[in-house]
Amino acid sequence: MSMNTNNQAQTQGELPLPFPEFSGDLPLLPARMVNEYEYCPRLAYLEWVQGEWADSGDTVQGRHVHRRVDKPSGDLPDSQTEEKDERFHARSITLSSDRLGLIAKLDLVEGEGNTVTPVDYKRGKRPHVAKGAYEPERVQVCLQGMLLEEHGYQCHQGLLYFAGSKERVNVIFDEELRNRTLSAINGLRLIAAGGRMPPPLDDSPKCNGCSLVGICLPDEVNFLRDGGVNPRPLSVGRDESLPLYVQAHRAKVAKKGERLEVSIEDKVVTKVRLIDVSQLVLMGNVYVTTPCLNELMRREIPITWHSYGGWFFGHSIGTGHKNVELRTAQYQASFDEQMSLRIAKILVHTKILNSRTLLRRNWRGEEKPREILEGLKRDATRALRASSQQILLGIEGAAAARYFSAFGKAIKRETDSQNFSFDFKLRKRRPPPDPVNALLSYAYSLLARTWTVTLSAVGFDPYRGFYHQPRYGRPSLALDMMEPFRPLIAESSVLSAINNGEVRPSDFIFVAGSVALTNDGRKRFIAAFERRLGQEITHPLFGYRVSYRRILEIQARLLARYLLGDINDFPGFTTR
Repeated sequence: MSMNTNNQAQTQGELPLPFPEFSGDLPLLPARMVNEYEYCPRLAYLEWVQGEWADSGDTVQGRHVHRRVDKPSGDLPDSQTEEKDERFHARSITLSSDRLGLIAKLDLVEGEGNTVTPVDYKRGKRPHVAKGAYEPERVQVCLQGMLLEEHGYQCHQGLLYFAGSKERVNVIFDEELRNRTLSAINGLRLIAAGGRMPPPLDDSPKCNGCSLVGICLPDEVNFLRDGGVNPRPLSVGRDESLPLYVQAHRAKVAKKGERLEVSIEDKVVTKVRLIDVSQLVLMGNVYVTTPCLNELMRREIPITWHSYGGWFFGHSIGTGHKNVELRTAQYQASFDEQMSLRIAKILVHTKILNSRTLLRRNWRGEEKPREILEGLKRDATRALRASSQQILLGIEGAAAARYFSAFGKAIKRETDSQNFSFDFKLRKRRPPPDPVNALLSYAYSLLARTWTVTLSAVGFDPYRGFYHQPRYGRPSLALDMMEPFRPLIAESSVLSAINNGEVRPSDFIFVAGSVALTNDGRKRFIAAFERRLGQEITHPLFGYRVSYRRILEIQARLLARYLLGDINDFPGFTTR
């Protein structure tokens, strides 16, 4: 009896858990999402529930393959037609079913009378597998056949057309494939309703070609959960696009074809391809045409607005990120005092350690400042033990005073013929009384803008933080996240610009006890700042080479994974 029971258990199919018929404002599942679920449930959740998307070479090529079939042509005749021998071809047909809760856009439907065959176009070549195609593609075309049946047609098979090899693969809609398709439909609806992201695949070759691997972070999440070998460098993707800075007074930015044109007094001074622009940074009185604004929003290229002196006002985007789930988790955590304190302690702890590292690496005195370095180490330890935000603020303030008291010793001590030197004794923000303070303030403004754009792109609300309290117009979360990177990016850029002679005495204006950068000085310092963002280092946790620009996004996504319960702790970032 036990043997028969075991055999029965091994052959028993999966029991479907159907939802009731869709009604009201519940969304219909796109057929493509069912394909993604069959490929990887986590991928389907990211795209369908959280609204994530990222283009890759494969997705662009796929759109190119579909450019013909996406143009509607031909009509799908009524399923009750009496002309049984009439042949037809209908392209780009959209069908839906409330009973199945599905909607699909069919590339091509071939039919004769009431009997039809869906044809689904795929990029690439036919895979050499037993059934002629992988299961996600077979499930997707079966789903299309089931939708056609819902509309009264007879549909026993489908076709997959592989553009790369120009081959067709016949897919029979047998009971096994139909059950698998129903299971995928119901499985996707269950995880969407449950609101819990499925775990990432473990060391799967599927991740190599996934366009969302840099968002999903499968190896990083598994590494932080379970340890083991270092993650594969799948999330490092080199992005060649860079910010375009425009600071000329009364400049105009317009769209011309696939380029941005910057002109001054109706004379074009530079042209940049849109594909090479990651964001448009405007300093002062710069005019942007309406067609240009529309195109940048369509492409999800943000525009950041600054005063002429560099003060960050805000940024413009399109409709914004769709990931309401993440922002809900962010708001809930921000109102939880213990959760906010836990995140704040990690940020302050890593900031102090990174400040200590910067001093140790760049010290120009005769002897290492052992007392200051030891003091910063104690401050970092005390930060992790802080029992309240007020105590943590005090610890951070004491560490900052200790750090900036020695910061001047990291600056090259050279003077020019007019006895000018980059002296620094005390950090003072408003107004900056010396060139070093002016550079620091400008660097922090650039870093705050960079973090604001990064957090918005990931799906956060940059204005609701955990350590910095929300104020009108202040991007509190951006200020939170930039704390560990102040020494690594902002202050390091200042030291590099000064010590390498990239900024000169003539790059500053001294007025009534205040110091500001000139137009040329800002250009040179922006170049130093962007070069620092593009510098590659070995990630201290994951072991792969990655740029600081990409590290910021990875840190933002790891915070998202922590708030959504994907990982148990938020990992701070400290250089080795």
